[in-house]
Amino acid sequence: MDATAGPILYPLHRCKTIHLVRHAQGIHNVEGEKDFKAYLSYDLFDAHLTPLGWQQVENLRKHVQSCGLNKRIELVIASPLLRTMQTAVGVFGGQSYTDGIEAPPLMVANAGNSDRPTISSLNCPPFMAVELCREHLGVHPCDKRRSISEYRPLFPAIDFSQVESNDDVLWKPDIREANEELAARGMEFLKWLWTRKEKEIAVVTHSGFLYHTLSAFGNDCHPSVKSEICTHFANCELRSMVIADRGMMGSDPAITNYPGKIPSGLDLPSDVAKEKTTEKGVSK
Repeated sequence: MDATAGPILYPLHRCKTIHLVRHAQGIHNVEGEKDFKAYLSYDLFDAHLTPLGWQQVENLRKHVQSCGLNKRIELVIASPLLRTMQTAVGVFGGQSYTDGIEAPPLMVANAGNSDRPTISSLNCPPFMAVELCREHLGVHPCDKRRSISEYRPLFPAIDFSQVESNDDVLWKPDIREANEELAARGMEFLKWLWTRKEKEIAVVTHSGFLYHTLSAFGNDCHPSVKSEICTHFANCELRSMVIADRGMMGSDPAITNYPGKIPSGLDLPSDVAKEKTTEKGVSK
């Protein structure tokens, strides 16, 4: 069947659903739109969300709750920068604290000049910071992260164990990561996702990371489908996609498949049974 002509089938246990989100508007987005050279300013180091960005977060939070997505996600992954972690906890974070229930907050009040109250970790999936899904590395201070020791007090319930270095050793002041290098890192990230047991995962990341990673996909699809995959994300845009393990990377068994009964004799479709009996010289 022509891949662009109709639907395709794939075993469910070899697929994951990923909900991809670009961070909400950051201060670097505003300044960079006025003057691209602003991206070189250290005033935008580890850019945080704007007030409009927080409104975008609130709008997306209402959407994921109204469509029930917040109840299906098993894990939230965020790039370890202020704007992505603020977006992640704001959209997918927990409910208000209840008297007598103690749990570390996902974000403390006013973290990263947010002017926001504490965001709880109650009744929400676990959160994890992963460096593989960072934005282009180097040159632009807005894409340089703080030390993990600075982040932990701000985001107590985010798991930073996947980040190997306390300090940002990946960002270089004079070398900007090439698009091809970013795309390769994106593929490494997708392969890493297959090591996770979760089947439905939200990923809060960056425009460049999403665009260059996803541009490798959709070439065997209808052009309108490819455009859904490969066009740039707006601030706080969410797109849900399914990735399939076509190379037998996954090892998890199917949990919904059922092999059927164990027959006492032949349990074959009539046309197959006819072939079998004919081979034995038995007429039907």
